Amino acid sequence: MPPASQAARRTAVDVSALLERGRTLATPVLRAAVDRLAPPMDTVAAYHFGWIDAQGRPADGDGGKAVRPALAVLSAEVTGAAPETGVPGAVAVELVHNFSLLHDDLMDGDEQRRHRDTVWKVHGPAQAILVGDALFALANEVLLELGTVEAGRATRRLTRASRALIDGQAQDISYEHRDRVSVEECLEMEGNKTGALLACASSIGAVLGGADERTADALERYGHHLGLAFQAVDDLLGIWGDPDSTGKQTWSDLRQRKKSLPVVAALAADGPAAARLGEILAADAKSSDFANFSEEEFAARAALIEEAGGRDWTAEEARRQHTIAIEALDLVDMPDRVREQFTALADFVVVRKR
Repeated sequence: MPPASQAARRTAVDVSALLERGRTLATPVLRAAVDRLAPPMDTVAAYHFGWIDAQGRPADGDGGKAVRPALAVLSAEVTGAAPETGVPGAVAVELVHNFSLLHDDLMDGDEQRRHRDTVWKVHGPAQAILVGDALFALANEVLLELGTVEAGRATRRLTRASRALIDGQAQDISYEHRDRVSVEECLEMEGNKTGALLACASSIGAVLGGADERTADALERYGHHLGLAFQAVDDLLGIWGDPDSTGKQTWSDLRQRKKSLPVVAALAADGPAAARLGEILAADAKSSDFANFSEEEFAARAALIEEAGGRDWTAEEARRQHTIAIEALDLVDMPDRVREQFTALADFVVVRKR
């Protein structure tokens, strides 16, 4: 949590309104982009975004937290531009983010996202792959059709972030088959998988508004470390989160044998709990009955992670990355109102429950 004096100073910022502004500005343009897809990909994408249900009827699904669109439109205001200037960037980042979700759900075997069956579960693996690919292509199209120098700069940053995101997913998958992963490796993976796209979201609106490279780089630094804080909180929720809030199964990351920060930090610690956890997880990797483990067995593993210090270490790491993100804003000349909103969004990331 941020220090009390800082938190008191930030109470004037309505984070819900900030998130809703990003969603409201981006959604019509996002829908228009998705409408370009050939059938049935347009319908499958609409289901993924929560606009329709599995039978094709209009729905008001949970569209996610909308942190990335909020950051993209806010970053445009760093340059003095209107928030609408950042909308193409917000849409492009959302398209890449959802491309990754469609593919990740299939690769991870996740059957639920945002309290609904995932696309591959409803429409099949082939459609999940195709629609993900289509969203990725649309992201670049949305930016490049602006036809400006700034759009070209923004596309380069998005492309770089997309490659890092894919690198992070590849690292994440490879780690699932290893007995041990270092804390440094885990942070590198999470910096790629989550930090890269949040870094891009935090700067892309400013780039579209004409910001120089120094400003864009500083905003990317903010977003990168915000992404690491975001993922650390996600890792905590992936083990101890309330399924009613997260929309995922209990002990979700443990069921997938993910080498998330709490697990890696616990295994790196000294003491009997860390040693016992290492023995159990090594045996799990060879078990033919892992899919049938009981709730109690996963709860026992979570308890060992907590006893070894993995839960506390990860919570502290989230706070540390949050602090670094806020410090990066000191390198950017921007209106005080915009700075306070960036700070409030960072605060939101480390105290959320889903």
